[in-house]
Amino acid sequence: MQTSQKFACVALACMILLSGFILLINVRAQAPEHAQIAFTSKRDGNYEIYVMDADGGNPRNLTNNPAYDLSPAWSPDGRRIAFYSNRDGNYEIYVMDADGKDQRNLTNNPAIDAHPAWSPDCQRIAFMSDRDGNPEIYVMGADGKNSRRLTNNSAYDFFPVWSPDDQKIAFDSNRDGNREIYVMDPDGKNQRNVTNNPAWDWQAAWSSDCQRIAFESNRNGDFEIYVMDADGMNPSNITNHPANEGASAWSPDGRRIAFHSDRDGNVEIYVIYADGKNQKNLTNHPAYDSAPDWFDPAFVRVITPVFPAGKLRSVWGWLKQNSE
Repeated sequence: MQTSQKFACVALACMILLSGFILLINVRAQAPEHAQIAFTSKRDGNYEIYVMDADGGNPRNLTNNPAYDLSPAWSPDGRRIAFYSNRDGNYEIYVMDADGKDQRNLTNNPAIDAHPAWSPDCQRIAFMSDRDGNPEIYVMGADGKNSRRLTNNSAYDFFPVWSPDDQKIAFDSNRDGNREIYVMDPDGKNQRNVTNNPAWDWQAAWSSDCQRIAFESNRNGDFEIYVMDADGMNPSNITNHPANEGASAWSPDGRRIAFHSDRDGNVEIYVIYADGKNQKNLTNHPAYDSAPDWFDPAFVRVITPVFPAGKLRSVWGWLKQNSE
């Protein structure tokens, strides 16, 4: 092949690879540059979505709406935050960019739609809805389309949370007579109880390696944060404080857990190591701060260009063939 043709092929290959690199930069640039915790706060007079640095610094209001905005959930790539709000007259699932821009309604249903949870590929959102009579777990596309019910039980099913490996969804239900943690496949199959305790066990949170689940329980009298193996074995109380504590969220590195607690007289956001050590108050504010969710760009999986099936191989083969 002539030198000019080889150069053209190499240049084309570089353009393809560079376009993927630019895509990666653009995607990551829309996510926070540092570890952040989103949370709900009433410090401006009504419930809003805030974010702060993971050490508690630089808190800022993202929603600033007279309605109740609740339960923020970071998308795994850090670009968006889902939440639920009654700003349209009833509770619906909303989504916004990580900086609070482009807030939009996803569900638009006369029932209560609440507690959104992202799938690991950012393409789906699980949520709770009572649109069929009882609170059940549903899933929809990240654009709000194609919703379908995953649970179908006469009990109350709440608080879905997707495992980071996309293999399970944990949720809580009172179908066995008291509130317990259950897990199921992402299509709703193989639902099973993993706590099986006469106390209330609820609000599950997966560790980043999917080996452990944090949850809230009153099995020792007060609502505390517990950690157990993903199969329900070896539960351990890590907070052990005579306060009410809940809504746990793992740090992406799997070392710490954020939660809210009223141990200082107000409901505030705390962080604790997974072994129960080094508890620290992050918000220290007289308002109501709750429902933390953690994002750290250092633990986002690398996003690569997506080619239609077989196209990447055929393009690379063509380049290789025509550069020889």
